[in-house]
Amino acid sequence: MSERLQPGDVAPEFELPDAGGVPVSLSSLRGKRVILYFYPAAMTPGCTKESVDFEGSLPELEDAGVTVVGISPDKPAKLAKFREKEGLTFPLLSDPDAEVLKAYGAYGEKKLYGKVVVGVIRSTFVIGADGRIEKAYYNVKATGHVERLRRDLEV
Repeated sequence: MSERLQPGDVAPEFELPDAGGVPVSLSSLRGKRVILYFYPAAMTPGCTKESVDFEGSLPELEDAGVTVVGISPDKPAKLAKFREKEGLTFPLLSDPDAEVLKAYGAYGEKKLYGKVVVGVIRSTFVIGADGRIEKAYYNVKATGHVERLRRDLEV
């Protein structure tokens, strides 16, 4: 299993394609506060709930200077369908090889319906304008997570 990141750690750099195939890098977001969330699969109930909750909170988060970015192993074409179906306006990035997921400790062994499986560990990171991890949340629940994050960020 990958090493878990802690507040104060430098956020691992990445460049991944978005739903339109356009590369997005973490360094291109430097100077902004970023919520980076990792989810297992587009168009599944939990991931849809979490993503729609982020979309609903986007005006307040953006007013507070926070940018939201989602990452999953889905290919860009599936992410494009997900964005369109759910009306998502923030970037969704494709990490089919799970390299970025692993770099953030968001991929590895987890329990699913009582069995140990290897896959995406639903995780969220708040990255400061300086590129350092401010908050790291692992094994989050899709329901209620965005509200908890907003409380923690006082947004």
